[in-house]
Amino acid sequence: QVQLVESGGGLVQPGGSLRLSCAASRSINNFKTMGWYRQAPGNQRELVALIISGGRTNYVDSVKGRFTISRDTAKNTVYLQMNSLKPEDTAVYYCNVVQSGANYWGQGTQVTVSS
Repeated sequence: QVQLVESGGGLVQPGGSLRLSCAASRSINNFKTMGWYRQAPGNQRELVALIISGGRTNYVDSVKGRFTISRDTAKNTVYLQMNSLKPEDTAVYYCNVVQSGANYWGQGTQVTVSS
């Protein structure tokens, strides 16, 4: 199994930045996809950013140009750099990894964007 631990969330003012980290308990070299999802109260969980084996990335339209997903295989970690944050970005953010036919989730980290 793969255990995922998210960190880096917190309270930030509009226009600020945060970097979320997702540390995996084993190598991520053979992943199929790694991604960040988010869920706000009353909303469905939505895909925010996805990185596919081979390096291709996809983003939901609302974060294009502001968020960047990346990975560091040496640290078994995937990151989400979030810039120009808006109150609408407030949510619990979850890391997801698909590997060896299994779907793994982290426990979530809260991001709150408020003045």
